[in-house]
Amino acid sequence: MEKFTAFIKDSIEEIRTKVSWPKFSELQSSSTLVLVASLIFALIIGVIDFGFENAMTWFYQSF
Repeated sequence: MEKFTAFIKDSIEEIRTKVSWPKFSELQSSSTLVLVASLIFALIIGVIDFGFENAMTWFYQSF
């Protein structure tokens, strides 16, 4: 149990002193970029799905 406690204490100390955290503005711009990219990707996948669904409906109705 001592090793585990030491590991937790060392981890907390490393997070506080050795990790460089980004500024809030950097986080905000990165989040905006991820949101926009996700929406564009979802739109592209939606268009492909819509086209594929219509193609399959047309194909099955033609027989």
